[in-house]
Amino acid sequence: MTDNDSATTPVGGGGLADELADWSPPWQRGERSDTPPDEPVEAHPAPPPPPDPVREPEAPASPPAPEPPLPYTEDLAATLEAILLVCEEPVGETVLAQVLGRTETEITDTLRRLAAEYTGDGRGFDLRRQAGGWRYYTREAYAAHVERFVLDGQQVRLTKAALETLAVVAYRQPVTRGRISAIRGVNCDGVIRTLTTRGLIEECGSDPDSGAHLYRTTSMFLDKLGLNSVAELPPLAPFLPNDITEIGETSET
Repeated sequence: MTDNDSATTPVGGGGLADELADWSPPWQRGERSDTPPDEPVEAHPAPPPPPDPVREPEAPASPPAPEPPLPYTEDLAATLEAILLVCEEPVGETVLAQVLGRTETEITDTLRRLAAEYTGDGRGFDLRRQAGGWRYYTREAYAAHVERFVLDGQQVRLTKAALETLAVVAYRQPVTRGRISAIRGVNCDGVIRTLTTRGLIEECGSDPDSGAHLYRTTSMFLDKLGLNSVAELPPLAPFLPNDITEIGETSET
């Protein structure tokens, strides 16, 4: 082989492949490099959560609705019927409510329904509120038959003197016995005792000047006349003569 045919070997031997195999980065060889290694990316903190929305103050709770009244019951109606049948005078709602342990509204509502039922059925009696309370009464349509029965020796009627005395008490109450006698012009002691015994008038205190007993009409009087109060009495003026004068107070002896 000639010198021209031999391969030329680079200086240093090993060639390029050997140099690449022996190469390593400068920072691994402890040498300074102008190109620093990749720095870690700084993590940014997460944004804070949004603040809670402002809550409006809650409106105060509305008061509970009132409880509805107890419904109309046949038991309550029957109980009221039994009580009123034995009553000689009108009975108010307050007394009935206390006895039965019910409210006055329940009592009034039940009594009104009973009255409507009696009217609708055409009964010979009805339930009315008079003289401050409730009581059974005969119906006006049958008044003539009832009157005939009552007047047929069943009840003693008041005398004329008793009716006059009762009228004086009704229109002048409270009034003393002396003033009653002065207005009538006669002694009225016996008649006053009769009216008191029958429950038509009663004592109601004493006169501040003379100390004499004062008299007034009773609830039975209102009941007998079908009135709620003495204010419903008919005016007295049309029944008096035009020349009548006021009679002065007479002291009781």
